[in-house]
Amino acid sequence: MGFTLFVFSVGLLHFISLACGAPLAPALFVFGDSLFDSGNNNLLPTVSKANFKPYGVDFVRGDTGRFSNGRLVPDFIAEFLGLPYPPPSISIRISTPVTGLNYASASCGILPETGQFLGKCLSLDDQIDLFQHTVKSSLPKHFKGGPKEQSEHLSKSIFVVCIGSNDYMSNYLKLNAYDTSKLYSPQAFAQHLLDKLSAQFRRLHSLGARKVVMYEIGPIGCTPSMTRKKKHSGKCVEESNQLVAYFNDDLLGMLQNLTSTLPSSIFVRGHAHWLGYDAIINPSKYGRVLFSYFHGWLTGSVIFSAKKRSVVYTGLLDTSNPCCKTWANGTSACIPELKPCPNPNQHYFFDGYHLTETAYSVLAGACINDRSVCSPTLRELVQM
Repeated sequence: MGFTLFVFSVGLLHFISLACGAPLAPALFVFGDSLFDSGNNNLLPTVSKANFKPYGVDFVRGDTGRFSNGRLVPDFIAEFLGLPYPPPSISIRISTPVTGLNYASASCGILPETGQFLGKCLSLDDQIDLFQHTVKSSLPKHFKGGPKEQSEHLSKSIFVVCIGSNDYMSNYLKLNAYDTSKLYSPQAFAQHLLDKLSAQFRRLHSLGARKVVMYEIGPIGCTPSMTRKKKHSGKCVEESNQLVAYFNDDLLGMLQNLTSTLPSSIFVRGHAHWLGYDAIINPSKYGRVLFSYFHGWLTGSVIFSAKKRSVVYTGLLDTSNPCCKTWANGTSACIPELKPCPNPNQHYFFDGYHLTETAYSVLAGACINDRSVCSPTLRELVQM
């Protein structure tokens, strides 16, 4: 079944870690854009929000601000680690949880100016500022052993990052709002982003991060927001995919350089561009698993019924069209309160930009288990 078995393992390991009562890592910290945002933008003055139906239609907590029908990649990783879902950082008003926070913010990017025409969002610099406040002001009260105990806690924690697509879609390719494409060639812009990101990761390391997974930018040329606006042949706008390829091609080298120069660090590339692209081009290879244990359900690629003791496979069927009814003919966000398609998890895209829970489960499960996607895998990283 291809990657279907990987997600099954995510649920199984989550069950084992919960049963044993010991998480595989002490905390999960999340940084990024709308692909990882779990609700920070709910509290910001911006049009880029997802705190309304049909977003969250399949999520146990409803429309929390996640740009999907259900769980995101960090949610699946939290389940694998045996940790609670990291709450949006700016929603915390009383006590900061030691098990991690989510700093991701929709519409923002690596560059501070990216996406600001949509309203306020947290750039990666802003997110690291918030993490610095967490490390300097909020976390210390939880560690009676002082800075050494806190440093050990952070060194064993997992940091996941997914950012950069908006620097293209809401900056470099936004010709009416930015002149970036006039100032930089595609190759020079990619290097500009990588230089900025390298400095940001060095700052994260100085604040205690040691195990960092950075996902590649996905195939933006395959999103409905691109394919429905630009003339192209085939399933995707390959010209747009080539733009982000310049960034992705040099990302591994940058991360390897950080690992070799920053003490006790491991920076892992989430080699997800090809995985997302393959799922779009060859959808029948990918799907979803639900299996029951006691009173709960976990995600994978087939449906397992404890009562009937049967397994039913449900694969991706539509990788071109958004599941929900969106503004601007399928190229934008979901229109509030309208019912989505009846089978969201047979779609790759939930709206004009963002993915369904099924697609996110594939991206998470592969990084946990498959060394061709993440090397070391998350399963290996927690043991290092």
